[in-house]
Amino acid sequence: MADDGPEDRLYPARPILAVSVAVFREGRVLVGRRARPPLAGRFSLPGGVVEVGETLAEAAARELFEEVGVACEIVAFNRFVEPIVREDGRVRAHFVIASFVGRWTAGEARTSEEIDSVAWIEPDACAALLTTPELAEVIASARAKL
Repeated sequence: MADDGPEDRLYPARPILAVSVAVFREGRVLVGRRARPPLAGRFSLPGGVVEVGETLAEAAARELFEEVGVACEIVAFNRFVEPIVREDGRVRAHFVIASFVGRWTAGEARTSEEIDSVAWIEPDACAALLTTPELAEVIASARAKL
């Protein structure tokens, strides 16, 4: 990645542009538990920060492969999510995330420095997990676009 690491994402000077992808395989969606702040310990879709010179869809496919070792065909844009985390009157984190829909094409999900647990779940199973904001809604919306 172009930045120095997750620490430059805390208390940012401006919102950070990121991507995520809801990848479906045999009716299940891939989720991973975040290993780093912000929102460490919560399940989310694989994704990350967009690098200069790449499209949003290219960034989504790259981040998916880097984080969990899975490749997909990007089939649609899903929606934007804008999580803002406030702490002691300051903005601790602010991301603008472009979420995509993908169909699994290759690879078996694995953990990484960013993701410490992975699972292919039924789309409605988010309710039983500790997740990032709006994850259930993002997955439901993505499922409808397949």
